Amino acid sequence: MADPQNDKVLSADQRIATIARLNDALRQSIHNPGVNQVVMTAGVADLIGDTSLFRGFQRRAELLRTVRDYDAFGPDVDPHGERDFGRFEFAGEALYWKVDYYDRALTYGSPDPADPEVTIRVLTLLLTHEY
Repeated sequence: MADPQNDKVLSADQRIATIARLNDALRQSIHNPGVNQVVMTAGVADLIGDTSLFRGFQRRAELLRTVRDYDAFGPDVDPHGERDFGRFEFAGEALYWKVDYYDRALTYGSPDPADPEVTIRVLTLLLTHEY
């Protein structure tokens, strides 16, 4: 796999670090993910409530900040070091967030998650019992 910045082959550690950096970048730009996407399950949408009302809008903003600021990575939730999964509590419920890697057409898995030129990241928020 090549580094998109300089076309050199990445070592396994460099590849993992690149994927982790790209996943962190998605979370840091969760309000404006660019070509990437942020989605939530119906269960999470129900937990937040109507976002046209201030309370629901405020809860959604709080939820997104929680994911953006997530830093509880460890071997239990991030065994491969890609920073692509997290578990947290919100509004009395246990939730996960996870990042999946798709090709640019969102049809198949990405051929190379370390290459943002061929990958769209989809961050999904879900209740733990929806996994």
